[in-house]
Amino acid sequence: MSGKDLNNTSRTNWEALESMSDEEIDYSDIPPLTDDFFEGAILRIPTTQAHNLVEIDPDVISWFQAQGTEYKQLINNVLRRYMENGEDTKLA
Repeated sequence: MSGKDLNNTSRTNWEALESMSDEEIDYSDIPPLTDDFFEGAILRIPTTQAHNLVEIDPDVISWFQAQGTEYKQLINNVLRRYMENGEDTKLA
């Protein structure tokens, strides 16, 4: 995408679109999403968003947050040290 593309102003009348109800919008040209579609679909998450996929217990994240504003970097550093030390990563 070029800078020129980013400077183009949309000609969509957003106010009119947002004021429409679902019944007023014509969806007839959109094919239905079938089970076959979803069977062949592949979820692709950009690596910049991968960090959002880790579930951390509330008490653990609270402790890290209490360490300061750079708590995400601290979590990454702790995990990196664990990885680099070759710790056994198997769950008990």
